[in-house]
Amino acid sequence: QVQLVESGGGLVQPGDSLTLSCTASGLTVSTYARAWFRQAPGKPREFVSGILWNSGATNYADSVKGRFTLSRDRAKSTIYLQMISLKPEDTAVYYCAGRRSSSLSFPKSATHYDYWGQGTQVTVSS
Repeated sequence: QVQLVESGGGLVQPGDSLTLSCTASGLTVSTYARAWFRQAPGKPREFVSGILWNSGATNYADSVKGRFTLSRDRAKSTIYLQMISLKPEDTAVYYCAGRRSSSLSFPKSATHYDYWGQGTQVTVSS
């Protein structure tokens, strides 16, 4: 079993920055990819950013490119999502997810991930 614990959410103003963390515990040796998704009220869960665990290759949704940066610390089994220039439309619950098996293309669908964290709320409001 793998457990994911997110932290770092909060209430910020437009233009502010925030960094989310997601730490894994348990059987993490088979991690292929980790990712951040978000879900706003009344909307489906959407891919934000992901990282292939071994290569470090990253992928971003168009809506966050240039503003969000995903990184990992393999020794700590932790990924970080640095968010700058936050906008009200970034408001959502942010979920960390992990995938065990490899795939031909970068996994961006929620159905491609095997385990999830509980989520952390990010609210961007003046």
